[in-house]
Amino acid sequence: MMNEISTQSAAEVRYVGVSKTYGALQPAIAELDLEIRAGEFLTLLGPSGSGKTTALNLLAGFQSPSSGSILVDGIDVGALPPHKRNIGVVFQHYALFPHMTVRENIAYPLRQRKVPKTEIERLVSEALRMVALESFGGRMPRQLSGGQQQRVAVARAIVFRPRLLLMDEPLGALDRKLRESVQLELKRIHRELGVTVVFVTHDQEEALVMSDRIAIFNAGRIQQIGTASELYDTPSSQFVAEFLGESNCFVGDVAGEGDKVTGQDGVVVGVKSSATPRHGRAAAVVRPERCRIHARGEGPTEGNLVDARVRDVVYLGSLRKVVADLASGSTFSVVCQPDDRIPSQPDITISFPVSVTRIVTATVQ
Repeated sequence: MMNEISTQSAAEVRYVGVSKTYGALQPAIAELDLEIRAGEFLTLLGPSGSGKTTALNLLAGFQSPSSGSILVDGIDVGALPPHKRNIGVVFQHYALFPHMTVRENIAYPLRQRKVPKTEIERLVSEALRMVALESFGGRMPRQLSGGQQQRVAVARAIVFRPRLLLMDEPLGALDRKLRESVQLELKRIHRELGVTVVFVTHDQEEALVMSDRIAIFNAGRIQQIGTASELYDTPSSQFVAEFLGESNCFVGDVAGEGDKVTGQDGVVVGVKSSATPRHGRAAAVVRPERCRIHARGEGPTEGNLVDARVRDVVYLGSLRKVVADLASGSTFSVVCQPDDRIPSQPDITISFPVSVTRIVTATVQ
């Protein structure tokens, strides 16, 4: 008979050839191979329907894979029901018991595990301290703000000291300021507990702020996995470049020694040399903050130069974003610093260095 997974230290997780199919539909997850390191904060990021929540539910035991195995510290957990996996789970909708106090809500998983009463008191108090709600133990959920309720949900998920904590869009219902506050709380709790965290979100900024690594999902597959800086600075595809942050993309044919892309409008863009020679169709991508604006006929004569016409200037507080139209009809964005001069006339030239322009796999239309 298989025992519950041990609660000692942080968990290491491996998905090995995992697929999940519903009937004759396209797989929600297709041949997923993923290693999650012990103690890391891994975010599964992607658009709706990309497979990230399905991957989380398979690990939690709420669904079963159609094929493949999920290993926690080398143990195949496929035969274990959710309550035997010792995994903490936090959802977007807090699912607090409305008839229980905060302390009673947090104590619930401990009572289910037959933990002695004196130990329950100690663990609940420690969990309340971790989420900075020490004085709220006697309140009912309806007496709490949304952010406080979410922190109670986190406390309930960590009170039994799981080695693995799963979070599915846990901050989606919070306003921006509160989200930022709770993000910092979650990062602190992660550092304090040393637990492995798998976090699902569709919010790119949230992923950038919180993660040790990010796995970007699309159509049931991981498109790229890496640190925030790796994904942002060296995307492997047009999809990743456009999904994580904002990118200007020139899709066309590779020319020269694989160091130029000729766009559909005839614009030739130099790109940073690729280790792998490319031929055929590709995309040249550059981030908006890497670009500069000049009055038409002024500015540098080397590097990538693209003529455009200003459509709008968007005020972003400490920054301004210029949205311009290219001759092809596509748009181009430039993020300007406070001291950057924006020409008064609409006809402009946009410059950006070859060294920061990357060649990536183009999205199949």
